[in-house]
Amino acid sequence: MNGGHSAQTEIHEKDHVKKEPLPLSRNEAEKNKKKQNLFVRTLWTLIMISGFLACLAMGHAYMILLVFVCQSLVYREVTALFALGVSKGEGDGKDPWSKTLNWYFFAVTNYFLYGESLIYYFKHVVFADAQLLPFATNHRFISFTLYTIGFVGFVASLQRQYLKSQFGLFCWVHMSLLVIVVSSHFIMNNILEGLIWFWVPASLVICNDIFAYIWGITFGRTPLIKLSPKKTVEGFVGAFFSTIVFGLVWGTLFMRSDYMTCPAENLGVNAFSGVHCTPNPVFVWREWELYGPAKLVLSTLFGRPVTTIPYAPYQLHLLVMSCFASLVAPFGGFFASGFKRAFDIKDFGHSIPGHGGMTDRMDCQFLMGVFTYVYYSSLIKEHHVTVGSVLQLIVSGLTIEEMQELLVNLKGILENKGVTVEV
Repeated sequence: MNGGHSAQTEIHEKDHVKKEPLPLSRNEAEKNKKKQNLFVRTLWTLIMISGFLACLAMGHAYMILLVFVCQSLVYREVTALFALGVSKGEGDGKDPWSKTLNWYFFAVTNYFLYGESLIYYFKHVVFADAQLLPFATNHRFISFTLYTIGFVGFVASLQRQYLKSQFGLFCWVHMSLLVIVVSSHFIMNNILEGLIWFWVPASLVICNDIFAYIWGITFGRTPLIKLSPKKTVEGFVGAFFSTIVFGLVWGTLFMRSDYMTCPAENLGVNAFSGVHCTPNPVFVWREWELYGPAKLVLSTLFGRPVTTIPYAPYQLHLLVMSCFASLVAPFGGFFASGFKRAFDIKDFGHSIPGHGGMTDRMDCQFLMGVFTYVYYSSLIKEHHVTVGSVLQLIVSGLTIEEMQELLVNLKGILENKGVTVEV
């Protein structure tokens, strides 16, 4: 009996051993990990795109809020790197007030820059509202006072054992404010000038990144730059032509929408508000007169007389922005790659699962946003006298008596035009 029982036990043990799963090989484990990472990356890509489109539909205020959240995450990731760069022998490299002062300077800088933009773009509101008038007229002095308080607080917090790290952090914070917060300020101005000046340039950078990856893994053979070993010349060139084609199609599609092209007159509008405005001349279609052989070739090709080609000046600007997004903006990514190599890290952080830190996603966008603002304000923007600018001049430059005299004169002018005014 015992022998039979032992034999049965042995058989059950063998069956149990056979049913245990075999350990995965190293290659299979790596493949499973890559699949999981790809799934997480794809999922969060869809989440980010959905969130981005939702903010775009909800209006300018939500897009500005999105930019603020992104810049806050980038600022946190970049300033956190300072602790990695502090050499040993300097205590723990921190003083008790370092983090507080970091975010204080961040808040003051945002107060100043956001205030400047709100005053500039909404003069007709802030200079006509008695409660907002003190903020508008004293904004810069208040900002300077707040910064001075932070500076005095920094000096008062200096400690002998932390001097080197404290001054290093002070410089690091101001560099971060310059590169991150000031760039975000320009991006916010692009949004207020019209969502198309943010949406299309951001899309061009994303498109270029995607096509560089596709062309690189398909035809890539020649390394482009040592800072990013995976970047190839073939991917860089292929992405250049792909981005130009994409930019012309994508930009032309959205230039037809008043919601995308109209500057922000108030922050309560959204995609369903029925926004209308006089379009900037760059969005107005024109006819390009053809000459000589071009007429003959196109007429023969289409089987009918072709003497002109319709175009909008914005399409020419799209070519310039596409070239910048393809040839210059990627160097923002190369700069970030060099930055990470200097600190021997793979990603700036883990803010976005599967994508690393927010800085890893925004490195090229900052450069593109600043370029778009400078290009638009220098070559495209129209400068007109507005009610807001006149109000600002009156409030800041005239006495009460002069304002009353101006009001009487305006009343007389309107009455001469047949408009009844009660004062």
